[in-house]
Amino acid sequence: MTLTAHVLYEFDKFRLDPAEQLLLCEGRSVSITPKAFQILCVLTESSGRLIDKNDLIKRVWPNSFVEEANLSVNISALRKALGDTPDGQKFIATVPKRGYRFVMPVREVRELSQIETKTPNIERPPVPIAKTAEGGVAPTEVAKTARGDSVLTLPRLAGLAVLITITFGFLFYFFGHQRQTAQSISALTVRRLAILPFQNLNHDPNSDFLGFSLADAVITKLGYLSTLRVRPSSSVQKYRGQMIDIAKVAAELNVDTLLTGTFIREGEDLRVTSQLIDVKSQNILWKDSFDMKYDRLRSVQDTVAQQIIKGLELHLTPSEAAQMKRDEPVNPVAYEYYLRGVDLYSRGDLLPAIKMLEASTQIDPNYALTWAHLGSAYSAEASLQLGGRDRYRKAHAAFEKSLSLQPDQIEPQIYMANLLTDTGKVEQAVPLLRRALQTNPNHAEVHWELGYAYRFAGMLQQSIAECERARALDPAVKLNTSALNAYLYLGQYDKFLQSIPKDSSAAFNVFYRGFGEYYKSDYENATQDFDRAFELEPSLLQAQVGKALSDGMRHQVARGIELLRETEKKIEERGVGDPEASYKIAQASAVLGDKTSALRVLERSIVNGFFPYPYLATDPMLNSLRNEPQFANLMQVARRRHEAFKHTFFER
Repeated sequence: MTLTAHVLYEFDKFRLDPAEQLLLCEGRSVSITPKAFQILCVLTESSGRLIDKNDLIKRVWPNSFVEEANLSVNISALRKALGDTPDGQKFIATVPKRGYRFVMPVREVRELSQIETKTPNIERPPVPIAKTAEGGVAPTEVAKTARGDSVLTLPRLAGLAVLITITFGFLFYFFGHQRQTAQSISALTVRRLAILPFQNLNHDPNSDFLGFSLADAVITKLGYLSTLRVRPSSSVQKYRGQMIDIAKVAAELNVDTLLTGTFIREGEDLRVTSQLIDVKSQNILWKDSFDMKYDRLRSVQDTVAQQIIKGLELHLTPSEAAQMKRDEPVNPVAYEYYLRGVDLYSRGDLLPAIKMLEASTQIDPNYALTWAHLGSAYSAEASLQLGGRDRYRKAHAAFEKSLSLQPDQIEPQIYMANLLTDTGKVEQAVPLLRRALQTNPNHAEVHWELGYAYRFAGMLQQSIAECERARALDPAVKLNTSALNAYLYLGQYDKFLQSIPKDSSAAFNVFYRGFGEYYKSDYENATQDFDRAFELEPSLLQAQVGKALSDGMRHQVARGIELLRETEKKIEERGVGDPEASYKIAQASAVLGDKTSALRVLERSIVNGFFPYPYLATDPMLNSLRNEPQFANLMQVARRRHEAFKHTFFER
């Protein structure tokens, strides 16, 4: 018999038995979840001492990732099971921003229990015998070995040595080869990473901008790596301020790795905590906290980016390593304004974003990314909200300034190409994007912009191929700001509608959903979606076109024509580009019977760079114009430019 000590914990009316996984209250069993039981064990064993939240999570969920909310839920369930007071101060006290403390006195009880042990009877096996040549009895080789006699002759020793050498040589080769193969696979494997907006633990509205903009900074820093596909900021912005379901988010973004983080700002002090999670295993590959002064914000992106590279064991090319080490100095105040501008732009607050980014350039005119985002804000405000030709000029100048400061930076190349396409210079945009793909072949947004440019020139199949390639690399690329219109232009209406996110409430997507329905003669749903888009964002050019079509379907043709003419007048006065958007005014005017306006806007659209001749020649919305002499002339202009583009970029 052996005596062993059995440890139990008693507090208030409760008795906790960790070994038996049992919690009793006055002799009756209390039902709680396994994780809540583990939390209770950790707290009672550390009775009176503060347990940090992160330490508690590590002990209860070792080698796994869980959000802090999971801990809070289990603490709440545990308090309920114990009958704690509403403020949670009788048993488990919360120490704000730190962790938890078990405040009820705990008494440790050790009970002795008996364990019966038996000593097994071990019998020595009989020694085999053999007869000698003389008829006597001699020990066999096995018997000799059993009692320690040597039977290894010199030849046998030599043979054994050779065998051992061959065996170890094979093992060395095998495991060395396996290690080399594993390293090669690791080097070639492309990881898919999403960096989610950081959570503001202080809930301070003045610091909220850091959540998205810090994530954006890290995304930008890692965008050059060939072995890492980082989801763009536009794909992750919808997760700001949300509780994160790891598996769900990973599936939505089609990634195998997630980076989540939190931050706390208190005056001039900033703490950033981030963790890198392998989605499949839900293991934490890396986790750390960084304490810094607020004026060192710029260092966050470098620190987190380097830790991601280390955690994923990425192999960088010499040029990538040099890119990662490049430190572009920037004034701390200018950098804060830049981050605020990035956040405002992501929310669609274009004018405040422009003001913030302009202020940043005035403080420090040598930070390339500020100019890149300022140019993008100018361009978006011009094309989507009729900001005028002055905005386009400013956008072009901003992109040129950014590229002069950092010629190889991918963001201004993408933004500049988009601007060139929107302003009738698609032939200049394509070479710029093709060069970008030579150094960034897996950059989803570059592929999308190239597909966008091809669409303007009427290379519709090639446009679809590039855009589908972009969506394969990143399912959320340009999901709320650009549609896969080439399907529409080819008459593949079902595929077009399938390419638009069904649950999106963005006015842009709602309009295009209605536009696809209109082409399918589903006028009832088209009317509803057109009206909804206009309600959501009445200043959006596409929404104004949809509202005019909706008026026409309600037999309010005059009101629809008036709205289209007002929109055309704004475009003419402000010199707004994006000839594809203008083309929709021509379509709606033709449908509503205003042929004069339709031909006038159609001419401006083609001359300004929208010349998809195969679509223009078959678009049913232009049928009322086809017998007009001017229409035939315009088709000839579009056909010649389309064929010249095709010859230049696809037939040489």
